[in-house]
Order: sequence, then C-alpha cells, then structure tokens
Amino acid sequence: MTKITKKEIGNGEYSFKLEEVLEHKQISKNKLMKDTETDFKVIQRIAKGTITKVDIYVLSRICDYLDCTMTDIIDYQKKKN
Repeated sequence: MTKITKKEIGNGEYSFKLEEVLEHKQISKNKLMKDTETDFKVIQRIAKGTITKVDIYVLSRICDYLDCTMTDIIDYQKKKN
C-alpha cells in the first residue's frame, strides 16, 4: 500500500511522502513530533497533504531529523501540456 498522497494544485501535482519516509525509517508520527518539537497537527497535515502553508523551518527540522531532503517529503511536478 502506498503512503503517498497526491494533490492537484494549480498547474501541477504535489506528492506528500512523509508517511512513506516514516514507514521506511520505522519512525512513528508521535516520535517525530516529540523529537522535532513539532505540533502533531502540522505533521498530520504534511503527511495527509492538507497543509496550506509551508513553514520552511518546520520542514528543515523534519528533514534534519530524518536525514532527507525536502523533496523526499513534498515534491511538485508541473503538468505536461
């Protein structure tokens, strides 16, 4: 089962892949929340693709903790014409 949520926004598609990264690294959302001091609701919104504003500082904390890049968590692909 894929843990990637895709959302079409504007001229492209965002892929929210936090759940997949967490599953691969065997880290729970609760552990991520505690270890990065990030509100659980924010982590849930990133994981489910319901986030409306991206806080670069939150993403950098998560990426540092997970030893990944931002595109490992959220990716954008422009639609092909």
